[in-house]
Amino acid sequence: MSERARAAIRGRRCTTGAEYNMAIGIYFSPAAMSAAQYDECIKLLRKAGAGHPAGRSYHASFGAKDKLMVFDVWTSQAAFDKFGKTLMPILQQIGLDPGQPTVMEMHRVIVPAPKVASAKKRAKASPARRRRR
Repeated sequence: MSERARAAIRGRRCTTGAEYNMAIGIYFSPAAMSAAQYDECIKLLRKAGAGHPAGRSYHASFGAKDKLMVFDVWTSQAAFDKFGKTLMPILQQIGLDPGQPTVMEMHRVIVPAPKVASAKKRAKASPARRRRR
């Protein structure tokens, strides 16, 4: 997709007037990423406060232990770009070249339904809420 088309999508407004952002999928397939490098990256991201970054809906690493790949779903390109400012120096620090990621617009993202507390649990929690007020 051209930059012009991306800009048009980013600039759309939904019916509430809020800016519309397209969810994206990002697939990283580095030439070689070991499980040790991946684990070190995750450790350093957590240490930097980016273990669960805003805008990332889903993260998975998969593949052989010496050639892991990563797939993420992000709420927008802007959210991923913000995370990238923390991620890229960490990848450089551990000597990992992520290669060129494949970026795709998401057609649909299906997430599990939120868990609903049972009536018994809600009743049990209710007196505690009243006491806090």
